[in-house]
Amino acid sequence: MAFTNEQLERYSRHIILKEVGAKGQKKLLNSSVLIIGAGGLGAPAAMYLAAAGVGTIGIADADEVDLSNLQRQVIHTTADLGKAKVKSAKETMQAINPDVKVNTYRKFITSENIMDIIKDYDFIIDGTDNFPAKFLINDACVMAGKPFSHAGIIRFKGQLMTYVPGEGPCYRCVFKDPPPKDAVPTCKQAGVIGAMGGVIGSLQAMEAVKYIIGKGDLLTGRLLTYDALTMTFRTIKLPKNHDCPVCGDHPTITKLIDYEQVECDMHM
Repeated sequence: MAFTNEQLERYSRHIILKEVGAKGQKKLLNSSVLIIGAGGLGAPAAMYLAAAGVGTIGIADADEVDLSNLQRQVIHTTADLGKAKVKSAKETMQAINPDVKVNTYRKFITSENIMDIIKDYDFIIDGTDNFPAKFLINDACVMAGKPFSHAGIIRFKGQLMTYVPGEGPCYRCVFKDPPPKDAVPTCKQAGVIGAMGGVIGSLQAMEAVKYIIGKGDLLTGRLLTYDALTMTFRTIKLPKNHDCPVCGDHPTITKLIDYEQVECDMHM
């Protein structure tokens, strides 16, 4: 494919990077990323991936925009109150970059629909705010052989890791099962500083871009944690668990599980 003059100008700061170049930008334009959750994490991830020229972006979320979202979910505006989050997100993404095709899924992701939704995407971003969804996304991506970025935020803290099939541990290797109900405070109960979504969600977008262009080191086998109050990042090595029930040598979880929904942002 040949770039138009407008594309050459739009992506010029990418094209002059030796790690990206015209070849890498074409990879981005020919790639597809699915973002599950159009909230604090999904909002910045979606905006940066659209701006980067990822050719097809899917966004899945069943909710509508409400006033409490606007403190951190920067893809939505006050004028979008009451609108489906996926519709609001699509409008913002296409306003940023009309090159991008946006597929919307206004539905809850469940064991019955997730495999059909993720099958056509190159990379998955988990921008959800509850443990059942995180375990479901992990298990589905492992079973389908899909790379994905996990992240979570709460209060002034955030974390993320990346799973690539055959290259490191999955989320369940690290956190075996969802915590008991009421064991961990929800984001609604504990609060979250708004910019935290921007920091961690942007890092998820960066992982997706690096995976697509095939450059740099991904957070495979590593958990990155961020404490905004002390302004410190830490990287924790994560060994693969060969006894993992979903990605281990002898998997015992062979069917997807819909755990009881308990809202929360982090497994920390």
